[in-house]
Amino acid sequence: MSPPPLLATRDLTRVVDGTTLVADVSIEVQAEEVFVVFGPSGSGKTSLLRLLNRLDEPTRGTVLLDGTDYRDIEPRTLRRRVGWVPQAPTLIDGTVAENVAWGPTLRDEPVDEERLNALLDRLGLAGFAGRTADRLSGGEAQRVAIARTLLNGPDVVLLDEPASSLDADAARRVEDLLRDVMTDLSLTAVLVTHDADRARRLGQRGVRMRGGEVVASGDLDAVLPT
Repeated sequence: MSPPPLLATRDLTRVVDGTTLVADVSIEVQAEEVFVVFGPSGSGKTSLLRLLNRLDEPTRGTVLLDGTDYRDIEPRTLRRRVGWVPQAPTLIDGTVAENVAWGPTLRDEPVDEERLNALLDRLGLAGFAGRTADRLSGGEAQRVAIARTLLNGPDVVLLDEPASSLDADAARRVEDLLRDVMTDLSLTAVLVTHDADRARRLGQRGVRMRGGEVVASGDLDAVLPT
């Protein structure tokens, strides 16, 4: 018997004040793949992403993490295992190292300084550990947010338009570094994007959404506009 997909949804639905944000979405994300959720603004992409680690609660349906219903996983554990990289990172006052170590610090866990510095190095931030967050460019702040998520050792990384708020050069650098680190660490990711070219550069399979529904799924050639 083949193992279950690392992340799956079953008829996942969210309705708020009579408006359906996500409608009966069933997807399967395999280990070590980048699964793309593609669509225009307002199509339900981020609403779906927020359901995947219970930042929002589904009205109907559920999410399975490595075959386990995520309602059976303690929320803080779930959000460590299914990490979130937002479109616009919110960094705390303090140094880059303090920002990257924020998760273990909140959990009163020891910080692996060697791993932290290795992540900074992988993301083009070698020597930045002592720099204060208010001295970072937008691209540097986004890379710090990525390192912060990765330090938690997630099983799956949720990427919400991770480079869309940056200028073209910074966006491409973040994208290239993200692709390399995901390959090096054999990461599994769900990438939300409205950029078909970025989806092709980073992803393998995915879905296209419209009005909260999946309207196409499979290989990216079948999902993305030509």
